[in-house]
Amino acid sequence: MTPSNNAHLTRTLVDVAMGRKSADRVIKNGQWISVQSGEIIAHTDIAIVEERIAYVGPDAAHTIGEGTQVIDAEGRYMSPGLLDGHMHVESGMLTVTEFTRAVIPHGTTGMFIDPHEIANVFGLNGVRLMVDEATLQPIHVWVQMPSCVPSAPGLETPGASLGPDEVAKAMTWEGIVGLGEMMNFPGVFNSDEKMHAEMGETRHAGKVIGGHYASPDLGLPFHGYVAGGPEDDHEGTRLEDAITRARQGMKVMMRFGSAWHDVAEQVRAVTEAGLDPRRFILCTDDSHSHTLVGEGHMDRAVRRAISQGLAPITALQMATLNTAEHFGVSRQVGMIAPGRYADILLLSNLPQLEVETVIAKGRLAAQNGRLLLKMPLFDYPEWVTQSVHLGHELTAQDFCIQAPESAGSEVTANVIGVIENQAPTRHLKMDVQVVDGQVHADIPRDIAKIALVERHEGSGRVQVGLVHGFGFNVPCAIASTVAHDSHHMIVVGTTEQDMARAANELARLGGGQIVIRQGEVIGQVALPIAGLMSNERAEVVSRKAATVLYGFRACGCRMNNPNMQLSLLGLVVIPELRISDLGLVDVTQFDFIPVIENSPNL
Repeated sequence: MTPSNNAHLTRTLVDVAMGRKSADRVIKNGQWISVQSGEIIAHTDIAIVEERIAYVGPDAAHTIGEGTQVIDAEGRYMSPGLLDGHMHVESGMLTVTEFTRAVIPHGTTGMFIDPHEIANVFGLNGVRLMVDEATLQPIHVWVQMPSCVPSAPGLETPGASLGPDEVAKAMTWEGIVGLGEMMNFPGVFNSDEKMHAEMGETRHAGKVIGGHYASPDLGLPFHGYVAGGPEDDHEGTRLEDAITRARQGMKVMMRFGSAWHDVAEQVRAVTEAGLDPRRFILCTDDSHSHTLVGEGHMDRAVRRAISQGLAPITALQMATLNTAEHFGVSRQVGMIAPGRYADILLLSNLPQLEVETVIAKGRLAAQNGRLLLKMPLFDYPEWVTQSVHLGHELTAQDFCIQAPESAGSEVTANVIGVIENQAPTRHLKMDVQVVDGQVHADIPRDIAKIALVERHEGSGRVQVGLVHGFGFNVPCAIASTVAHDSHHMIVVGTTEQDMARAANELARLGGGQIVIRQGEVIGQVALPIAGLMSNERAEVVSRKAATVLYGFRACGCRMNNPNMQLSLLGLVVIPELRISDLGLVDVTQFDFIPVIENSPNL
């Protein structure tokens, strides 16, 4: 905003507050949740002009004119709109617009998004696309520039590569609020030049460096990481994680998304250890479309915090003011106060956070779960929908594992062991049968094949390994282009034929997820935008994604969240064993190992 525009805005706000001009909208007789003072103040009115709050006080009659819309709060609570301090839009399989459409009725009026998924496919062009779409939204969507693209240089073929130059360029864009989660924590505490240069560019721009310290080690590596500059962290899961981060000056981001439920343990730092709650922020990190449709968004996270013993106003501070202050935007959002955007929720039940009315940027946005705003249209360029390049039609032969010529009827294999409800895997060594010179899946022993198909360069490269834990009990295959963080195509199955068909069918869809059972497609969701997102409504995507979850079950899988488990098996920065398009990776050593022990082929 230019100085002249700012002066015009403040004069308008003053004139309404003084009664010289009429407000556009006035909310009367509500209970003001003042997160900035920690009070709930009854019999309060709020006067709104254009997108901002002009007056908050006991009687706004002097601001009401002929054209003023008056809303009677009838004693309901008036809360600031909710802010999600860290999240990935792509995890909902939705575009920015459709994600926004889904969360507004739940009271979310601001999001801080890290688009590192699309950045791994399209690089800076993908980030720019998200920034451009974010600026059109009827709520606030700030973007963090992804920091670790690719996540594991040298261990995979990246779709893109970002570095200090790209970070410096992005920091000049309107809408970029900081650097996304610094996942390469070993690079930080080992003083990697590139990682520190990216953080240096962010500090030079006066913006926030996001953290991601995914290790239980709170010794010197953690202290080195904090010294490097990350200012928040959402990877803590334990009480001691929260306490240590807060004491070291970080903001503790407690996430409650679809798969990561880390509020209950960490909030004990406040409820039991007595730490200052103003150092704590609520976020979702990853929310699937079915969670948004069936359970909610940040309102769900706040309810969770309240259920763990937090006072409702304290939980709301963690989802409003604390977040706004952390990112340096509390002059704009995060509280109900003059000069701030009129992002206001009317709540009928405070402990249950029942959102009845949502006002966003001064406009009536949702009522009783129904969106009232018209969402913007965003045209996606053709290149965004053409991201799956296999190089050639795949066949069953592409998914074979050849045993060494010297092998007998049995060999020892390095097998990825899936751990239910956890991101880490186990490095298993299992004896497997050799038939006609090849190693196949073994359904009775719960050994399936897993393949990483390179899809960015069209090289035709397919890396095949073995995985234990999915519980498949029929001939089947499941393929997905949601494969963190490289987002190549990942395929798991019990027959080479079904795996080939799943890969080829998914390529024809332009990306997404698909389930083949005994040769037939029984579930699929198309995600044509970067192979990660759909521009259909959240409820439509949720329904289609549910067919994939049904497909897992129909194939015998009884895991709680198999979709997420599959998507992480190509993330070669989380121990112990992962697969990339270049080979099987022992993450404890950051090196390749053969699928078959004593095999010359890595």
